[in-house]
Amino acid sequence: MRHLWSFLAGLVVAPITWVLITLGQDGSGRTVNRWVEIGTYSTPNLIEPAVYLGVAGILLGLLGTLRISPLGPLVAGLLLVIPYVGMFIAPFTVLDKIPDGWKVLGDPLPLDQPVRNGTLFLIGLLLLMATFSVQRWRQWPAAPSTGAELTPADDTPPENTFTLGDWPPPGARSEQDTAPLTLGYPDLGTPTEPLPRRSGTESPWTAPPRYGAGSDSTDNR
Repeated sequence: MRHLWSFLAGLVVAPITWVLITLGQDGSGRTVNRWVEIGTYSTPNLIEPAVYLGVAGILLGLLGTLRISPLGPLVAGLLLVIPYVGMFIAPFTVLDKIPDGWKVLGDPLPLDQPVRNGTLFLIGLLLLMATFSVQRWRQWPAAPSTGAELTPADDTPPENTFTLGDWPPPGARSEQDTAPLTLGYPDLGTPTEPLPRRSGTESPWTAPPRYGAGSDSTDNR
């Protein structure tokens, strides 16, 4: 079904785009040429042809980019390419087949202008390139059935069973106990060397020890 709707959209968009592009190009060209002739310009005069071209661009963008079906861009692209391709075979016959003298809202509608300058051929090729997307030919994934049972989500928060008696955790108990922190003083039961005592009138802290003093005095005697 989606291919049918896309096919119908291509049949409608192609001629509408042809007309809009013709109005936009002709109106824009006549406006700019008039500015050049009089040596001044008026920007509001360019709004109407710009609207025609903008609407044509939106229609082509929707037809070429939306993931509906590539059949629509294929049909529209062929309809827009065929007139220019016919110019290679029988150009005068093609130009005679194009309607002439039409008007839209009082503006002339030279439908042969987009064919002469190759605009239709360019747009038609762009639409044809949109049909080379493999994913656009695939069928859309089916929507999930409404009757399928869905398991409700469990919003109950997990129960917290942690108590103060569980500290430290079991992993920390298996580690080796470290020695307690101390200030570096030795224990009371550890033996230490006795401090040097003062003998005679000399202090062991004021003079260095005199090695060999006793032997020298004996020899002198």
